[in-house]
Amino acid sequence: MNVLKILKKYVIDSQLYVSLMGTLFAVFFMKEQHTFRFPSVLLIFITYFSGYLYTKYQYTKHFLKIVVLNAIAGIVCAFLIIHNHNEIRLLKWFIIVVLGLLYNSFFLDVYIRKIPLLKVFYVGLVWALVNCWLTLHEFSLPIFLISFFFITALVLPFDIRDMNVDTVKTFPQMIGVQNTKYIAYVLIFISCVISVFYLKPLYALAFFLSGIVAYIFIYFAENKRDDLYFSFGVETCSALPFLFLLIMEYF
Repeated sequence: MNVLKILKKYVIDSQLYVSLMGTLFAVFFMKEQHTFRFPSVLLIFITYFSGYLYTKYQYTKHFLKIVVLNAIAGIVCAFLIIHNHNEIRLLKWFIIVVLGLLYNSFFLDVYIRKIPLLKVFYVGLVWALVNCWLTLHEFSLPIFLISFFFITALVLPFDIRDMNVDTVKTFPQMIGVQNTKYIAYVLIFISCVISVFYLKPLYALAFFLSGIVAYIFIYFAENKRDDLYFSFGVETCSALPFLFLLIMEYF
């Protein structure tokens, strides 16, 4: 039990875990497209980590420290891009960062998180752009759709978790938990079908297996479940395509 508490405090609550999961999701597509480079991986992780820290701490006494940390992170990211890529990659990264700020920034009168039902799709959009645009030479519609539908489906269980505390209308509040799960099932199914047609066979299989696990986690998602079920269990689903690929390639 103590191990779980330590894990939650220093890995999950610190935003390290979600940032790592998002990065591994991107690595899966980078490997499939033969664009894997360590500087890109580091760039994505720093971007996710600083973004999630900003979202979590902007209403706390630590916010100024987070702003300074994010400024340093931005300089590091810009250096990584300029040193290893080109100005086009820098522009792509900047646009994605701005989209992240639009998601949840207290200095805006209206930001995305305040708009009913839009949050789940917006998170899927940003993660999808990282996978299909930031790391590739050209925009890839199939990778965008696979990522968008899969991540949007994985965000819905978090709305189920928060349905009693969310102040903005979400799918579980409006149509119920079971209907929200049906939406998630359909999104997972669509992403898996697209992966079969557009990803290499081994990658499509890894993604399909991930979809099965995601189905299971969505099926058992309930508001009464412990936060670890969502912040560790459901969150891990985004890294499963890469982990299944790793197992099939090397074991």
